[in-house]
Amino acid sequence: MISFVIRFKFASEDRAEIAEMLRNLADASRKEPGCIGFFPHQVQEDPDTVLIYERYRDEEAMAAHRDSAHFKKYVVGGLYQKMRERNLENLIALV
Repeated sequence: MISFVIRFKFASEDRAEIAEMLRNLADASRKEPGCIGFFPHQVQEDPDTVLIYERYRDEEAMAAHRDSAHFKKYVVGGLYQKMRERNLENLIALV
């Protein structure tokens, strides 16, 4: 299983647009057969920061996600264009 967290920082004026992109991305991603979980969050103390927790069955499922039309539309064509900062943390399950 593959799990990771991505933190994005966005401009305050983009908040509503980012939230809509994340809703659409989450809906589509959760329908992928290899997606175990896709959970976007806004950081309570910093509403311009978004954290996404993602889990995939394996590398193949993660690759399929990154090759999907919704990833290209909402991440490559949307989030990546609006982000000010990005940090990826790969996770290893303890149990």
